[in-house]
Amino acid sequence: MRTPTDSVADCRTLFISDIHLGTPDCQAALLARLLRRVRPRRLYLVGDVVDLIAMRRRAVLPPAQQQLVARILRLARGGCEVIYIPGNHDAAFRRLCGLRIHNVRIERRWIHELADGRRFLVSHGDEFDTHVRVAPWLLSLGDGMHQFVLRLNRWCNRLRRTLGLPYWSLASAIKRRVATARRYVAQFEQAAMHQASREGLDGYIGGHIHQAGFSAGHGVVYANDGDWVEHCTALVETAAGRLQLIDWQGEPIADEPRVVPVATAAPGELVNA
Repeated sequence: MRTPTDSVADCRTLFISDIHLGTPDCQAALLARLLRRVRPRRLYLVGDVVDLIAMRRRAVLPPAQQQLVARILRLARGGCEVIYIPGNHDAAFRRLCGLRIHNVRIERRWIHELADGRRFLVSHGDEFDTHVRVAPWLLSLGDGMHQFVLRLNRWCNRLRRTLGLPYWSLASAIKRRVATARRYVAQFEQAAMHQASREGLDGYIGGHIHQAGFSAGHGVVYANDGDWVEHCTALVETAAGRLQLIDWQGEPIADEPRVVPVATAAPGELVNA
């Protein structure tokens, strides 16, 4: 039987995104707890690490967030290869792509090779927004509703902490029941998988949509590591080169799906089994 410790011990690479430092929604303490348990050889910060957009209105950087930044920098100094891929909320840092600052490498996108030889495109994912067919007014409404749901999420978890209960994502529970959100996620996944397939890669890893999960199609694997304002999840690569989603406690919650390469699939065989 698999245990959280087994998953942590096998961690070759860790992917985290959408931390949104600088906002009250950032779950820095939970991420710091995970980083105390997971010691990867390589760490990808897959965008929206700092929410520069929100910080223009109001900057929130409590001690827990400052300590999280210090912990990541200690990992970089200690030999962990840290690659930072800015997203749309920290897009200003894209001007620094190609540089290495405090042992942190900044890149626009990256091709990551797993231990088993498979190659995955790693990017934040906002480049696929133009492929998602959602009316602009609906996107604006959705953003406003999202901010409201995040506030509810904060209040809900303050009450849970008072009652001695663990973190639970109210925001995630609501989004799973909204048909428009499900369609948006499905279109985003298809766009990302198409891109990986066009580049002759084995899969795609990203963030952006705050919806952790796996999918498969076009002979490739799609993996989204989630976020650290709602779901508090991360993606790990094990020593054997398999991908796995874990929660903030380091417990496995999903394994990557099996994919039959398009070139070897038999007539009538599904390529997203």
